[in-house]
Formats: sequence, C-alpha cells, structure tokens
Amino acid sequence: MENIAERLKSTQASIQRSTQEANRRLNSVKLLAVSKTKPVSDIVQAYEAGQRLFGENYVQEALDKIKTLASHTDIEWHFIGPLQSNKSRLVAENFDWVHTVDRIKIARRLSEQRSVRRTLNLCIQVNIDQDENKSGVAVSELDSLASAIQSLPNLTLRGLMTIPMANQSEQAMLASFTKMQDLFKDLQSRYPDIDTLSMGMSGDMQQAIRCGSTMVRVGTGIFGPRPNKQEKI
Repeated sequence: MENIAERLKSTQASIQRSTQEANRRLNSVKLLAVSKTKPVSDIVQAYEAGQRLFGENYVQEALDKIKTLASHTDIEWHFIGPLQSNKSRLVAENFDWVHTVDRIKIARRLSEQRSVRRTLNLCIQVNIDQDENKSGVAVSELDSLASAIQSLPNLTLRGLMTIPMANQSEQAMLASFTKMQDLFKDLQSRYPDIDTLSMGMSGDMQQAIRCGSTMVRVGTGIFGPRPNKQEKI
C-alpha cells in the first residue's frame, strides 16, 4: 500500500503527464491537497514530501490545524467549503485563499474583516451546470459579482472555481469545463490579477487540465478515501 508521500508523487506525475498531453507548459497546474477530515499527522507527511498548498472545508477543523501547524509558515491555506456569514471573520483572519465566494455579502464581510496585512485571494464559485445541489453563482450573475469584488479593499480577485455535476458523462463534463475555460479567459482579459481556474478533482483531473485548469483539488488521491464520503475530491 502506498504511503502519502508516494501517492503525492504519483499525483504530481499524473498532473505533469496530463499537462504534456494537453500541450500546455510544464508546472502550469498547481496541486491543492484537500486535507479535510484528515489528521495533522497526514498534513505533516505531505508537507515533508514537499506539498505546501492545503485545502480545508470546515472552519473549526481547519483552525485547529492552522494553529497546530503555525510554525510551518510557508503553508498556504485555502478555504474551499461553503462559507456562512457567521464564520467569515475566522476565514478572513486565518486563510490565504477562499475559493467559494458566490455572493457580494460574503465578499464585503471578508474585505471588512481581513486584518492580515496581505490581501485575501478570492475565487468566485460558478454553478456551471445549474445544479440545485451545488453552491455557486449563476453564469448570468458572474460579471456583476466580479465587478463588485474588484472595488473592495483587502481582497484580490484571482479567478474562478467550479464543481461539476456528479455522475455525468465525460462529454457533458468536458462541455462544462470548456464553458468554465471561456468564462475564465473572458474575465482574464478584463482584470489584471486573474490567473487561477480552480477546477478538477481526483476523478476528473485529466479532463479539467485539458480544459485549462490551473489548480486541481485532490484529496483521496493523496490521503486515501474518507469514510462515508461518496464524492471523491
């Protein structure tokens, strides 16, 4: 059975292979290791194997890990779960990135509550498949939300994030990813700091990279399966 370091190396090799197959520049896709529900000891193993970007979904669980690993100052913490208003201050004060902004109310709170000297990096989550079970802004509302975020202090809009509808055909998945790529390119042409398309997980990473993803979110492929979790991340 592979350990975390070996699975991490295998995931990185898969990313590089998919990048080459898509005729993209090497190292143009970052790996975000999704460590939600996993113990600090697993994060430390990945860290010792060279991983620095970690994604968390649950605020309190993440804060405990961030506090425990405070001496690891080069870790970049990404919040990738649904964000409620009553938790926004904790996220604003402790994370480097938020991938799941889908309404201006949350963006304003994050801006007002950011006390760290560095700006908070944001991605807008897009509900590309109009899936009732997924969060995210509708495509029709993306431009107005992006414009509003650009005007807020303490934030830097870096790009877009999506989670496609589960259990769809590969053709449908590629169509969704292609739509996201088009939205990303359009946003990139209008805003100077747009450089991140957070798209693709353990099961669809190759297809996402083919469609321009610059950051894939991988959990089970690195840390192993999560009990009672049906959706692979």
